Amino acid sequence: MYSLRNTLSRVHAAAARSLLTPSNLGKQMAVGASTGAQQQHGTFYEFRTYTIQPSKMADFLKLTGDNIHLRTAHSELIGYWSVEFGCLNEVFHIWKYGSYVERSAVRAALAKEKEWQENYISKMLPMLISQKSETAYLVPWSEMKTSSTKGVYELVSYQMIPGGPAVWGQAFQKTVNAHVNVGYCKLIGVFHSEFGLRNKVHTLWWHENGDTRAAGRRRAHEDVRVVAAVRDGVSYLVSQSNKLLIPTPYSPLK
Repeated sequence: MYSLRNTLSRVHAAAARSLLTPSNLGKQMAVGASTGAQQQHGTFYEFRTYTIQPSKMADFLKLTGDNIHLRTAHSELIGYWSVEFGCLNEVFHIWKYGSYVERSAVRAALAKEKEWQENYISKMLPMLISQKSETAYLVPWSEMKTSSTKGVYELVSYQMIPGGPAVWGQAFQKTVNAHVNVGYCKLIGVFHSEFGLRNKVHTLWWHENGDTRAAGRRRAHEDVRVVAAVRDGVSYLVSQSNKLLIPTPYSPLK
């Protein structure tokens, strides 16, 4: 029995020492770095994607425009777009909340608001094919930006390997910054999924138009900094997709 206790003690001590290796300390620091001020004070963003019946798209956008003021009276709308490329007959919108308690209160209030339910929800729901909701935090090294000039937006979604930012965070940041440095587009925000698919990251970009985006991508593909960063980061990538977004007239992000 004494021998067994000694053996277990040595095993536990060895395990503890292994957690203090430079490599693991770096991983622990990376875990800490992946939790920024947004997570600490509770602010998060809800990504909502609606697929609309093709024959109802114009009616849906008009109905939403006529009634969006009822919704924005309860919480902050960041942007509202129709999807031009990536998946047709979709709208995508981002809402900001200070906490999950706040979101629950907003949802409860909207459920009781007669005008919102009768003028919008009852008419909107029959136009839908599906709805998708995902919550995300801004990553610690990103802040939410705006653009003073009208343009188009690109949402790029990355499914990373399991492990979180402690595993792939630095390589991902390096890749994003390399594209920013080329200067062909403006980074609006980088988001890490909280509810939805785990290990998923989104980047939201502003472009003057689709043509400037295409020309900028060609420059990026010839930039050695981008090529090197992508080469390092791609080993952590499972899949990626993107959508070209057109701001609606009632979108705060134009």
